[in-house]
Amino acid sequence: MFEFAWPWIFALLPLPWLMRVLLPVADSGEPALKVSFLSDLEGLTRRRARANLPAWRQQAPFILLWLLLLIAAARPQWLGEPLPIAASGRDLLVAVDVSGSMDFPDMQWQDEDVSRLSLVQHLLGDFLESREGDRVGLILFGSQAYLQAPLTFDRHTVRVWLDEARIGIAGKNTAIGDAIGLALKRLRQRPAQSRILILVTDGANNGGEIDPLTAARLAASEGVKIYPIGIGADPEQSGTLGFLGINPSLDLDEPALKAIAEATGGQYFRARDGKELEAIKATLDKLEPVTQQPTQARPAQALYQWPLALALLLSTLLVARELWPDNPLQRLLTKDLFLQSQLPDWRQRLNRLRLRRRR
Repeated sequence: MFEFAWPWIFALLPLPWLMRVLLPVADSGEPALKVSFLSDLEGLTRRRARANLPAWRQQAPFILLWLLLLIAAARPQWLGEPLPIAASGRDLLVAVDVSGSMDFPDMQWQDEDVSRLSLVQHLLGDFLESREGDRVGLILFGSQAYLQAPLTFDRHTVRVWLDEARIGIAGKNTAIGDAIGLALKRLRQRPAQSRILILVTDGANNGGEIDPLTAARLAASEGVKIYPIGIGADPEQSGTLGFLGINPSLDLDEPALKAIAEATGGQYFRARDGKELEAIKATLDKLEPVTQQPTQARPAQALYQWPLALALLLSTLLVARELWPDNPLQRLLTKDLFLQSQLPDWRQRLNRLRLRRRR
């Protein structure tokens, strides 16, 4: 089925006419009478031939151009038949810590040292993209928490945004409480049995305005389950030191994360390397879905590019007519118009000759 997504755009159709009526006539600053050389006189002859056209024919290209632009702006689209979308009923938000310590390369993946954030992007990205039937969303937090992707069935796009996350994009501190509060704000409108938050961090709360345990209690009252994941190698196993010779693994506040999980009915996980995080991903995959009403969507194919391409072609032809008035098409048109303008004179001469012969 064909339709316009924004049909109200056509209310702008009389705008050029209104501007012509309401705005004053522009003053070119040139004298009213200007005499030039032969080439200019020839140009005046062509303009005169063009001026012999009726007013509606002179304005027709510009009216058509304006109409094509309005059609493109109204977003024409072709809607297909409604298709069912698999919906498990689970709404799953993932909050990922992007503070400075997440750049610490103490994680092992495929026998290589990688940063904590790189490992999270790889494994949790696969986890999110495999959640068929779930609405998934993404929160990035550091000194502040930001909703990077709202709850959506487009899991691939959420995975892309997770891969594009960079260290320090939300600040260098760790605002765990603010991340939980933002997730609660987004999940509270959803069914109580399907609200899940996966919280990934490697430190302790040292930023933001909300205490993590207070935010966890509010989440529990709204039926939001939180599954914290503490990431980072054990301090005694990691020989790599961070900035100022301090191992960032010492900052992980496991008691607070366990308290958050207990308060909301979730479970705390500890990821010391890639294998443990992969096992955590498999455990999270076993969460039972909640049955909801099936969701339908109609695929939409955008068609705005066709009227836009026609408008561009018409604009190019109009510009070419002004810049190169001696092109073959314009010559043919001018010649035709000249013959049409001389036709009444020839008819008058023929009539005079006929009258003379009769006499």
